[in-house]
Amino acid sequence: MKHRIVVAVTGASGSIYARQLLKKLANAQEQLDEVAVVMTENAKTVWQTELNNTDYQDIPFKFYSQQDFHAPFASGSGRFNTMILCPCSMGTLGRVATGISNDLITRAADVVLKERRKLICVVRETPYNLMHIRNMEAVTLAGGIICPATPSFYSVPKTIEEVADTVVDRILDLAGVEIKTYRWGSDSNS
Repeated sequence: MKHRIVVAVTGASGSIYARQLLKKLANAQEQLDEVAVVMTENAKTVWQTELNNTDYQDIPFKFYSQQDFHAPFASGSGRFNTMILCPCSMGTLGRVATGISNDLITRAADVVLKERRKLICVVRETPYNLMHIRNMEAVTLAGGIICPATPSFYSVPKTIEEVADTVVDRILDLAGVEIKTYRWGSDSNS
């Protein structure tokens, strides 16, 4: 079965994670039926600040407005099997955790949880306060996956992109997308 994935990019710092994720999804199109993207206005501003470009405009997937409640993934009948919030701001996490569906991102997350599909929240904040931790717990108890944007260094990354990819590759593993990546205890990247 091919994947139908929604990627939501919020205004948290960490645009490099979204860029690398969307780039890798574009390179895995044979495994994908559809990828839909929702990007907040704050996410666009943060992307321009952190990456010094507007390359998100060149991404080969369909973009939806935050207020487009007619998007196919705004309903369980749309049958998108995975939603990735990357990076996931703590404000977005809090709204998801409390069931506030005030835009397409939070509505789609609510749909994914109610349909018992896969929600991956790539939270990007440090340190966490108690509300952040409780919201992560609530999303986890509802069936979501909290995947902090915490890179690993086992693979001895040499560029900032390689560092970000240590997180992105975990996200893709969680989403069920087959990728070639560093594997602990393996002699090769497979």
